[in-house]
Amino acid sequence: MEGRSPSIEPAVAPVSPPLWLPILAGLPITLCMVVMALPDLGRGHSAAYRALYLAAYVVWSLPLTLLQRRLWQRRVSWWKTATILLVVTYLLSLINNAIALSMAVGWGQVPTYRLPMIFSGLDGCWLALIAFCAIHAVVAHYTELRYAQERTERAISHARDAELRALRYQLHPHFLFNTLNAISALVASQRNREANRMIARLGDFLRATLESSAAHEVALADELALTQAYLDVEKARLGERLQVRLHLGPELMGALVPYLLLQPLVENAIRHGIAPRTVPGALDIQAFRDGGHLCLRVANEGCRSGESEKPDSADHSLAIGLRNVRERLENLYPGNHRFASTASEDGHYTVMIDIPFREAEASATPLDVAR
Repeated sequence: MEGRSPSIEPAVAPVSPPLWLPILAGLPITLCMVVMALPDLGRGHSAAYRALYLAAYVVWSLPLTLLQRRLWQRRVSWWKTATILLVVTYLLSLINNAIALSMAVGWGQVPTYRLPMIFSGLDGCWLALIAFCAIHAVVAHYTELRYAQERTERAISHARDAELRALRYQLHPHFLFNTLNAISALVASQRNREANRMIARLGDFLRATLESSAAHEVALADELALTQAYLDVEKARLGERLQVRLHLGPELMGALVPYLLLQPLVENAIRHGIAPRTVPGALDIQAFRDGGHLCLRVANEGCRSGESEKPDSADHSLAIGLRNVRERLENLYPGNHRFASTASEDGHYTVMIDIPFREAEASATPLDVAR
């Protein structure tokens, strides 16, 4: 079957307001006509003529609304639209005057029906119809402007969502590259038992990431559980050399944090600071609330003189994680977050993150990352 290209009409078609909206917006004109008729009450048939013009205005509002909507849907230029509406409202006013002239003849107010007389006194309804068309134009322009703004906001939201997902997916190949390198190093040094354990833990971590929510933010408890899965991978390689300390209160478990926020920070701390050490090193993960912000701290011990297994070489892939975190925070909390890091002479390194404190509706029970 021959394929069809998607239609772009919804993206370019004009947006008309609901049919009732311009009619409702024209109610003040009706009230003005009623107020203008009040002085004529009790003055012969003047009130009847005013009632005629008021009824005519209400009746002509609907076809004028339909006509304007049709002109906008056809994208008729504004000056052609104005000309058409002026002519149509003028003709409708002539009809009103013809009816009023017939009433005047019937009541004996004029001796005979003369056609030129219908061209006088058009201000009774013509100006009201012109005012209604103007109000309708303003309402329609406002409606289309609001729709364009909403469409722009949706486009920005989709672009932001796509960028966040791209940054999120960037973590997986970066993490896999480093982990596979570590497994390769274990195999090369004939540490097959540790390598097999690390492969099993890697499978658990990948399964956890695949089964996780697609949301950009998760509860802190869920993020800690995912971080635990990653720590199991590193513990399979480092064993007792990796010591994890967690400092946070149970009231923070429902706080929302960016998905996979801690994993690249923990990975950077382990590979830069703890893995090169010949003695055990501590990794501290701290979370606390400071007013309207959630404060996260990831700190690690570094290498002192003589404690390193090998010199720490600059690895560009390790910088990806921190840059990724910084860009995701800027997208999620523009102008309302803090990302900083400090390093001491003894190799201690601390990453500090402050984000707005918001709670999730429900959260999972965190795994014990200190075991």
